[in-house]
Amino acid sequence: MQLSINVTNFLLLGLTQDPRRKNIVLAIFLFFYMGTLVGNLLIIATIKTSQALGSPMYYFLFYLSLSDTCFSTTVAPRTIVDSLTKAASISFSECIIQVFTFHLFGSLEIFILILMAVDRYVAICKPLHYTTIMSHQVCGMLVAIVCVGSCIHSLVQIFLALSLPFCGPNEIDHYFCDLQPLLKLACSDTYVINLLFVANSGTLCTVSFLMLMVSYVIILYSLRNHSAEGRKKALFTCVSHIIVVVLFFVPCIFIYTRPATTFPMDKMISVFYTICTPFLNPLIYTLRNAEVKNAMRKLWSRKVSGDIQGIKIRINKENFSF
Repeated sequence: MQLSINVTNFLLLGLTQDPRRKNIVLAIFLFFYMGTLVGNLLIIATIKTSQALGSPMYYFLFYLSLSDTCFSTTVAPRTIVDSLTKAASISFSECIIQVFTFHLFGSLEIFILILMAVDRYVAICKPLHYTTIMSHQVCGMLVAIVCVGSCIHSLVQIFLALSLPFCGPNEIDHYFCDLQPLLKLACSDTYVINLLFVANSGTLCTVSFLMLMVSYVIILYSLRNHSAEGRKKALFTCVSHIIVVVLFFVPCIFIYTRPATTFPMDKMISVFYTICTPFLNPLIYTLRNAEVKNAMRKLWSRKVSGDIQGIKIRINKENFSF
């Protein structure tokens, strides 16, 4: 395997080189990233502190929010900082680390979405055996398996990136490091690497999307045997999941199933699934889920009550000392 030792730094061209447009990029990324952090961390705190959200669905939602937070963090902070500089430089090692973490948390999100679809399928189609099939031990084992699968996927990306020789151009026409823009800078024929890239990332996105769509078709078809109230509740849950799936997978399939060619719109589409989808996920899951909203209200009420009680205690201590 030939390591890339001739090029030690890359220049990220970003979304634009215009100073005014860079300010717009800065504002957009900062807004979406802060919204992502607040929304997903609020869901994480709510699920961890609420006893009412102990079902497997919220167990998987916890890890989805965690992966969303980490996934967005691999790209957004650096893009925000790069928007403040004239020339955004990234070392080869940092670039490789970004490729690894980006695909690690991106693939983890894909696998968690699949687990959530499996959970809904069991809950709707096999309700009498739900607690047995989706036990706490089974859910923990499934999460461990998808974490290992995500690591394997990311390691393949690293292997492909390290096999590319870079000996000339070092300008990455993108706002983050990914294998696709790196392929354009390689000094050798990348036909085989292209095929392996599609077999790894492209197949993962496409097969996962088809699996999820088939599972939700089966779930929606099975709802005909449930009561009107049960159908309505299950339908709201499934529709929320389907919205997330479509928003995340359609842009990914567009990008990762054709690495040999690039279009000017690729970077804008990447913006959509790197910062927009992680921002929308908590909104979709909270605004369309009464249980999560009620748990958040209780969490906020306990926090306010605790703050008021703390103020009263401090006032009493001050009065006593006086």
